[in-house]
Amino acid sequence: MAMTANDFTSNDPIAWCPGCGNFGILTSLKLALARLGTQPKDLLLVSGIGQAAKMPHYIKANCFNGLHGRSLPVAAGAKMANPNLTIIVTTGDGDCYGEGGNHLIHNIRRNLDITVIVCDNQIYGLTKGQASPTSDPGMVTKVQPEGVSAQHLQPLALALAAGAGFVARGFSQDTNHLAGLILAAIKYKGFSLVDVLQPCVSFNKVNTYDWYSKRVYKLDASYKPTDLNAAFARSLEWGDRIPIGVIYSRDKPARV
Repeated sequence: MAMTANDFTSNDPIAWCPGCGNFGILTSLKLALARLGTQPKDLLLVSGIGQAAKMPHYIKANCFNGLHGRSLPVAAGAKMANPNLTIIVTTGDGDCYGEGGNHLIHNIRRNLDITVIVCDNQIYGLTKGQASPTSDPGMVTKVQPEGVSAQHLQPLALALAAGAGFVARGFSQDTNHLAGLILAAIKYKGFSLVDVLQPCVSFNKVNTYDWYSKRVYKLDASYKPTDLNAAFARSLEWGDRIPIGVIYSRDKPARV
């Protein structure tokens, strides 16, 4: 019998703010899992700390909540202990690119068969609105009242430079497109990264649904995701035009 998104829906009440971009990512993840056909018992979702880290509670599957920025060591250990598990990490831009940045780089190098979905809202949502590594320069927050002075982190370029074999970016409002990206990432044999642009309706009043909708564009069939130089160029696009889709995909020997 074909699986549906409802097969992966837990009974836990959802604690996100109404309108949070995480709802779209949750919908996309359940759609991808239904299309994959993996049984919940064969799936492990790992997370750290943050709003994105709540996502495993809303999926019917095995779940492990780790420390802030430390989801990847748990995921790597679980994969080495049980290579038959499908392992997905759900994390935020602060959790993964800030506290967990070192783990991200070296797990890309190890190339274990793990999928990492980063819910990238360019802000720390759980701790009430300070700037994250992906916040744009000039963004004003309660912690940065004169605006962010640090350079905006380019996570896709970072992943490519570290040697990632699969790098993609999606938009939480386009759930069907995002589900396809997540499914492709899970099927990829090796470390895969999906950065998902998502609004934080409570604390980020700049990068809204409207802001993203005017800027994101889908990579078309003419784009070749096996071209590393082209992937680097797309990974650095930001501002008026932001590409979504599979930025880079090339087979590499996976350790597990």
